Amino acid sequence: RVFGLGVAGFLGSIIEIEAVSFPAAAFATNCYVIAPSPGEECIVVDPGIGVEETLRDVLTEYRLKPAAVLLTHGHVDHVYSVTPVCGGELAAYIHTDDRYRLVDPLGSSSLGPALSGMLEQQFGKKATWREPERVVEVTDSETVSVAGIDLEVLHAPGHTEGSVMFAMPRVPDGVPADAEVDRTLITGDVLFAGSIGRTDLPGGSHEAMQDSLRRVVHPRPDSSLVLPGHGPATTLGREKATNPYLQGL
Repeated sequence: RVFGLGVAGFLGSIIEIEAVSFPAAAFATNCYVIAPSPGEECIVVDPGIGVEETLRDVLTEYRLKPAAVLLTHGHVDHVYSVTPVCGGELAAYIHTDDRYRLVDPLGSSSLGPALSGMLEQQFGKKATWREPERVVEVTDSETVSVAGIDLEVLHAPGHTEGSVMFAMPRVPDGVPADAEVDRTLITGDVLFAGSIGRTDLPGGSHEAMQDSLRRVVHPRPDSSLVLPGHGPATTLGREKATNPYLQGL
């Protein structure tokens, strides 16, 4: 059940995993493709800006067929390619509190004027948006079952109102045994290796983030493999020991 795109920097090495990760063209957002094995249906998590060609190559190489798109939150760098990926057939899953962002994630009300202007400058007339036809709203503690994979929704607001993490009770094949992990946490922009998501954009809240870190993130087992929205993978045990934003919680 190992299929194999090497992910540089993944726990400090290059390994073969069943969760394929690659960065988007802007903001280096991690897009994840998760499947039980080659030749089966898969889940696409956070298809950001400019991922379509690489995603197509991954799906072709491993003979995968997307069954759904899961979104950790509604910022454009995590959702920009969701409509092309869904193609009018598949559903995009997003927390109820971030559902409104899929109406116009390019607008300044979602990003703030500075980031919105930067995207407009970078993409010009290409920066267009079409809302996905099928959207499924999820809530805290709900289990999403897609492509033979069960993921628990963990609502962790702060970066946005509807930011979530997705928890799986297993780890991708190929993770080294000495990593001492037995479950996976896809954290979006809630938690990074050594840092957390910013809270100064519209809908963000420092107080809500602190509450989420204390109430939702910190109680999770140290043995959780953390797959963040940006940057390298890590473990929750490592973050509790070294991440300054988790100290004192």
